[in-house]
Amino acid sequence: MTLKDQIKREIEQLVDPSTNKTLGEQNSIRHLVVDEEESVVTAILAIGLTKGPEEKTLSRQLAKLIKIDHKFRGIKIQFEELPHEVDESDNQKKPIYIAVTSGKGGVGKSTVTANLAVSLTRLGKKVGIIDADIYGPSIPHLFEMKKEGFQMAENNKIYPPVAFNIPIISTEFFLEDDQPLMWRGPMLNRMLNHFFNDVEWDSDIEFMLIDLPPGTGDVAIDIQKLIPEAHVIVVTTPHPTASHIAVKSGYMAKTLKHNILGVVENMSYYTNPVSGAHEAIFGSGGGDLVASQLGVDLLTALPIGQPQNSHSIFSLEEEIGLAYLGLANKVLKALK
Repeated sequence: MTLKDQIKREIEQLVDPSTNKTLGEQNSIRHLVVDEEESVVTAILAIGLTKGPEEKTLSRQLAKLIKIDHKFRGIKIQFEELPHEVDESDNQKKPIYIAVTSGKGGVGKSTVTANLAVSLTRLGKKVGIIDADIYGPSIPHLFEMKKEGFQMAENNKIYPPVAFNIPIISTEFFLEDDQPLMWRGPMLNRMLNHFFNDVEWDSDIEFMLIDLPPGTGDVAIDIQKLIPEAHVIVVTTPHPTASHIAVKSGYMAKTLKHNILGVVENMSYYTNPVSGAHEAIFGSGGGDLVASQLGVDLLTALPIGQPQNSHSIFSLEEEIGLAYLGLANKVLKALK
């Protein structure tokens, strides 16, 4: 047995005070390097609770094991939290999370989120939406929702407002009209936690769509912590600038170990009402480029258009409404 194997076995026998399980039982060792030449042990360990007395207790035990028992000069330990276990007595099925992202603003990411959600409901699916674009919430406006306050559940959680049979939560519901939001990272994280944990979501929701803010900032990273196994749809336009930045958001999703379902090219062309020709007023090829570089499929290319009877939601009597229905079917197929 090598020294590394011996140290690994001894670490696995230590008990995590926050779970009362050994580190071996809960597969806590994420990374372990034993550098005998430098006399340093480096490890990443997953435990039940971090930054509390339990972590300090375990740190002292590890220091004794490495520095006193094995005579190493140093130990470098990084702790991370184990994924929260679902109570097996709770039969509530967790929804499938689908995050909609883009590299830059103005490409129609929120419009895609809203219409995809409506299309999934038209296919008989139960859908919810989390508007995680904290600084620029637009989902309530797309659904033409009014601010009417919240109803409270008996457990002090809030019931989310509903539009098109879709429960929706957004910072827009908490702000005065036209009031800007000026928050820093920790406050954003706290709001996202409220959206996930303090909202009384219907127990039968099958798909939860998350409208992410553009770019690759704090919110996208916080989402990864809340839902490590999210699926992602990348939205771009045909324009080279949009597609170039969309690739970056896709790479970030891959870095965070999310599954990219595919790419949606929005504003692909304008149908000339006189000739019927498809005019590529924003260029062409952006969606194919993003899909190719990310190694995924181009799910659909959506034309430019305005809904007939709504600000943003297309009906099934419209070409774009049918295109969104096709997108919903492709998403369901990709999830199988």
